[in-house]
Amino acid sequence: MKTLLPLVAVVLVAGAPAAIAQSDDTNTDAVGPMVTDNKVDTQTFVATVPNANAFEIQSSKLAEQKSASADVKAFAAQMIKDHTKAGEDFKAALSQGQTTASIKPAGPALQPREQQMLDDLKGASGKEFDAKYIKMQTDAHKDAVALFSTYANSGDDPTMKEFAKKTLPVLKMHEKHAKELAVAHQG
Repeated sequence: MKTLLPLVAVVLVAGAPAAIAQSDDTNTDAVGPMVTDNKVDTQTFVATVPNANAFEIQSSKLAEQKSASADVKAFAAQMIKDHTKAGEDFKAALSQGQTTASIKPAGPALQPREQQMLDDLKGASGKEFDAKYIKMQTDAHKDAVALFSTYANSGDDPTMKEFAKKTLPVLKMHEKHAKELAVAHQG
């Protein structure tokens, strides 16, 4: 159970780095922009995290419904739990941050790229669904780990940096678990 909580947090944060990826990124499987610099500003971090988190939760709810694999469903349930907690922690950090008072995170709607990926998942079933979901989670968590790691090291808001540092181990655990699922479901 302790392993799942960090995994969910990883998934929650995994989408965040994608949101700051370069706009010329043509990889349609990526959750969002990639972290391409050694610094992420607070505005970008705050704008990226809620969208990435919402994608992780919504795609994992689909996985709970559509996957025929017990291990994928268990991963999805952990993602929902961890990312829901990460969302609550993010809101708390946002309200206490020193530089975040004027920053408004994105609303509840997904960005077009994430909505397209979610729609793609909705159209898949069986092994195709599992393969797409696992790939999206793997990519999202790779991006999230990069985003959170970069902000934890270079962010300018102490409260948001602390949130990033606290959430990073969970995201790393999610990334590891997603990679293990990819190996288990290949072929």
